[in-house]
Amino acid sequence: MPKKVDHRERREAIARALWRVVAQQGWNRATMREVAREADASLGQVQHYFSTRTAMLTFAMEFAAEQTSHRVAEGLVDVTHPREVLRVTLTEMLPLHPDARATSRMSAAYVLEALHDPELHAKLRDDLREKRALVEQMIRQAIADGHIAEDRDPAVETNLVLALTGLTPLLELDVIDPRAARVAIDRYLDQLFV
Repeated sequence: MPKKVDHRERREAIARALWRVVAQQGWNRATMREVAREADASLGQVQHYFSTRTAMLTFAMEFAAEQTSHRVAEGLVDVTHPREVLRVTLTEMLPLHPDARATSRMSAAYVLEALHDPELHAKLRDDLREKRALVEQMIRQAIADGHIAEDRDPAVETNLVLALTGLTPLLELDVIDPRAARVAIDRYLDQLFV
């Protein structure tokens, strides 16, 4: 009897192999052949699941986003205050542990690829607009609930919250350490919430 293949599992294994190659060698070295080697698969198997490197990268980013969402959800199990929701979300988006570092490096590659691929550009732009809208909605609700002063501009505060994810290159290049990033996040959130 032939072995039943879990195609989603195979695609995820390839995505994880791509994460490792990008994390260790960079996006330029992440050829389909190198990813196949890292995944302990043949080039043909990788090409069966992904017709192009961009398709492989897109799936790997979608999978990374799912993993980040799961980690955020786990971190929010007993959290209800919007300040802590933002804190957990922001710290999960920064490269403060191995999975988040892999996601961070993949994100950098994805953005660079999107700058030169109109279809990818539109997809990433729409995804980021959607995520930004969710953060703004959370801030608007926190203002309505009295957790943030009503004179704060929700659009500006959303941009400032998201600007904290700009700590990523400083962390990746050892300009600041994880403690300094957490202090910056806490300081800003302390100033935002009443």
